[in-house]
Amino acid sequence: MTHTTLWLSQVQFFSSLAFMALFLALELGLAWMLAYFRLRSLSAPAGPWMAAYRFWVRVFAVAFILAFAAGLPVLIQFGSLWPSLMGRIGDVAGPLLAAGLTTVFIFKSCFLGAMLFGERQLSDRAHAAVVVMVAVGATAMAFWPLTLLSWMHTPAGAYLLDEHYRVTAWLSIIFNPSLPWYLGLFAGASLLAAACLVMGVVAAQTLRRPAEESERLAFRAASRLACVVVILQVVFAAGAGLVAARYQPAKAAATAGYWQSGTQPDLVFFGWPDTARQENRAALRWRHAGGRWLGRDQKGAQGLDKFSGMAPPVALTFFSFRIAALAGLLTMMTAWLSWVKLRRHAYDPACLSRWWRHLLAVMAFSPWIMLQAGAAHILLGAYPYAVNGTITVSEITGDTPAGLLAGGLVAFLGLYVLFVAGFMRMLGYISRYGVVPVARRRGRA
Repeated sequence: MTHTTLWLSQVQFFSSLAFMALFLALELGLAWMLAYFRLRSLSAPAGPWMAAYRFWVRVFAVAFILAFAAGLPVLIQFGSLWPSLMGRIGDVAGPLLAAGLTTVFIFKSCFLGAMLFGERQLSDRAHAAVVVMVAVGATAMAFWPLTLLSWMHTPAGAYLLDEHYRVTAWLSIIFNPSLPWYLGLFAGASLLAAACLVMGVVAAQTLRRPAEESERLAFRAASRLACVVVILQVVFAAGAGLVAARYQPAKAAATAGYWQSGTQPDLVFFGWPDTARQENRAALRWRHAGGRWLGRDQKGAQGLDKFSGMAPPVALTFFSFRIAALAGLLTMMTAWLSWVKLRRHAYDPACLSRWWRHLLAVMAFSPWIMLQAGAAHILLGAYPYAVNGTITVSEITGDTPAGLLAGGLVAFLGLYVLFVAGFMRMLGYISRYGVVPVARRRGRA
């Protein structure tokens, strides 16, 4: 196995995982927003809240289809690119993956069809209950893969014997130290992605015509949600950082750009990590303020010099975290300033200047950047381990030729670009022309 084969395998798997995570996040965030819209519509079934629900349920349906389709390559690559992994962690991963697939089956067969096609056959309260159950099911669908990922980063409740993990406590496996923070980060990113998408689309619509009442209500709900969630993301990121400092000290050191153990750790806001010279060039730093986010041993803070040959790629880990943080900061500023500007104008985005509405339309995709950069930081920061501290990526990589891996990567990336372009085209079309209302009963619109 060559170094090229190893990295091509990781890039192909991570790109598929990132594509699935993007639409799984949109699906989850929109599911909870639709549940809110549908519950608010119970007081007026033909009112503006129902109109908002009927518009955004189309976007949710497409996001679900793309997330479901993207999950298939991830499952295939999980076995083909890492053929030895299931043999080593099968006792842990097998039941978790089975639980995830069972959840998808129940969610898809029992609730999703009734939500999308049963509005005319169900009462308003029954249909609203189904929509809420879809949101719960979407959350459960995300829970199981996040449980497996978090366990691989902070393995608990199992021990390695003869290169094979044996389960001792399922509760410790499921509720491992990383799970609350990873789950909070993903759920927050999902809600933020949905909220910013709603705000951006409504703002773009007002550039061509006045906003309808349903659009103003959707914008108000999304802006309030974004203002709250973006603050919670800071809390979840801080918790994840503290867990990484304890269980993944090499990742913590690479994120902080902390090279030499024993020196006073600075909080580096930005810089250029120079691996050859083991320093941060042109660094913007806060002196002696970074110790809390680093792993420690008896001698003090652990630098990258403690992990020679077993540290993650420093530059990628360093920059991916800061790209995610910058995207989150810009999203926070945009959401809060929009809320302040519009709270006296009934949350009508038409009251904003045209350039600010253009900004909202662009910032609709800032959570996408935050999500992708955050995922890259979590995954790359674990390198070279597949299961933290025990199983390395090089041990489980298959022997697929590099040329075949490169060809597969190009093909997958081409398909993903087409899918994203198709999603954007659909979003632009319904934003411009609207959707056809679903008849509640025969003879009624």
